[in-house]
Amino acid sequence: MRCQYEKSGWCEIKLEFRLTINAPINDIWSAIADWRSQGDWMLATRVDVIEDRGGIGTKIAAFTGALPERGWIGIWDLMEVTQWQPPTRCEVLHYGRWLRGTGFFQLEALTPGQTQFTWSEELTGALAALIKPGLAIGVWLSLRRFARTVEATQP
Repeated sequence: MRCQYEKSGWCEIKLEFRLTINAPINDIWSAIADWRSQGDWMLATRVDVIEDRGGIGTKIAAFTGALPERGWIGIWDLMEVTQWQPPTRCEVLHYGRWLRGTGFFQLEALTPGQTQFTWSEELTGALAALIKPGLAIGVWLSLRRFARTVEATQP
């Protein structure tokens, strides 16, 4: 992860995480693409689906901060799905006031019961420099929680 300032004064953050999850690719896709349940495993986050188009064009609002269920002291991250290739790849555009950029998650079956999961974000925004220190830790912990949640559903 790095923070590089542009002439606009906004900070650019790039981060990418890869982890192996002991579950079939379709089970992981079903879990990660269930937008409303992301708040169950994403730390201090509530996810609202603004417009569900079942793929491209779906709009999501994620609030991360203190008391996420109330939307109090935190940041809204507005996203739109721009690429949808079940069960392997989803790309989003972050278009909010405070955070902008792109992100994706990608799944690759390693074996029938094991999948490599990649989560990547390239963000810019006025608040990027402020959230940078906790962002990588928060996303990593959340992804580990997600992996444990999916693995716990396996026979």
